[in-house]
Amino acid sequence: MKKNVIIIGAAGRDFHNFNTFFRGNENYNVVAFTAAQIPDIDGKKYPAVLAGKDLYPKGIPIVAEEELVGLIKKHNVQECVFAYSDVPYNRLMSLAAVINASGADFTLLGLDSTMLKSTKPVIATGAVRTGGGKSEASRRIVDEIKALGLRVIAIRHPMPYGDLAKQAVQRFATVEDLQKHECTIEEMEEYEPHVMRDTVIYSGIDYEAILRQAEAENPDIILWDGGNNDFPFIRPDLMITLVDPQRAGHELSYYPGETTLRIADVVIVNKIESANLDDLMLVRENVRKANPEAMVIDAVSPTFVDKPELIKGKRVLVIEEGPTVTHGEVKYSYGSLTAMKYGAAELVDPKPYAVGKLKETFDHYPNLGPILPSMGYSAQQVKDLEATIAKTPCDVVLIATPIDINRIIKIKKPTVKIGYELQEIGKPDLKDVVVDFVKKQKIKTKK
Repeated sequence: MKKNVIIIGAAGRDFHNFNTFFRGNENYNVVAFTAAQIPDIDGKKYPAVLAGKDLYPKGIPIVAEEELVGLIKKHNVQECVFAYSDVPYNRLMSLAAVINASGADFTLLGLDSTMLKSTKPVIATGAVRTGGGKSEASRRIVDEIKALGLRVIAIRHPMPYGDLAKQAVQRFATVEDLQKHECTIEEMEEYEPHVMRDTVIYSGIDYEAILRQAEAENPDIILWDGGNNDFPFIRPDLMITLVDPQRAGHELSYYPGETTLRIADVVIVNKIESANLDDLMLVRENVRKANPEAMVIDAVSPTFVDKPELIKGKRVLVIEEGPTVTHGEVKYSYGSLTAMKYGAAELVDPKPYAVGKLKETFDHYPNLGPILPSMGYSAQQVKDLEATIAKTPCDVVLIATPIDINRIIKIKKPTVKIGYELQEIGKPDLKDVVVDFVKKQKIKTKK
């Protein structure tokens, strides 16, 4: 008999686990995906064209995680597969208890069940929490690969929040491609920095198809640019994981970040310029316990400000990258720290002035600091973001997102844009790591 299954997800790892383990598998019947973390993704369907028309001719419904227990009983579900990231262990196991009490098994799929094998050498970046610095590290790695005269293609962890059938395989080579694929703010924050470096980046839903299309372009190296604190969808030949002393202890208490730490060949201790010494020592000790064989690199992520003179003595509204400060739980990130560094008189709290979807975000994440997350998963969120900025009484808006959202919304106040890049301290550094990888993989350099 077929086993009825629910995949518990957040529009990313859940779809990949289905594609690699359940799609076409007649021993299972996936009755639903559940959705969390990302707003407005429930109520859709995983389309038959992706699910497999023979077994799922009507597709698979995506429902809110709050309906999980009712779904288990309604469909006589025997197994629930948890498949999203940035989850504390106590919440993860509490959910497991709820599922077990409802009669179903609780399952976590691992590396061998879900990783794809590439025909090209693969470097992967990951982190123990969202907002650890993966994007900056990925850009540094790309720069070092290109410095050797080699061609690299990036493949990004999924962010499929639109028309799922259209998003099966997405290729971004120009800024116009971002518009063509109707990217959300979050997607642009991840894809645009690669495109601006003349790096082709793929994303989407069907990662077997994505990987094979990327391989067909004959890159020398494929870079897996990870998302949240998830482990890679593609088996890496070199795994680089970032740990964050601003959230000391999380490296051993969040799923699946500890997995990502334990499989690392290289661990980057990032943001040490803003870390408490005790927290930094705790992170180092936890890394040593979990993965004593890993190479450890120290790094900072300094910010670069275009108009610092506008900050001093002013009431500043800080806009931070959405996922980092929401489910990533970073109360003060790059923007807040920069505003304080350059003498802001006040970080204006936008909570009392939030409207629509932004008010819902603050209600859902009540511990957010006095910052505004750059929520833009939908046209309505973008509209509400613009309205919230307009209503918030401030002298200047500090934009700490990877893209300049002035291009997307109208801000009728003075703005300051900051950028940030990863900088290693001492040796070895990422140049050494990439050069050694290229030698071990016997890749012939062009320079």
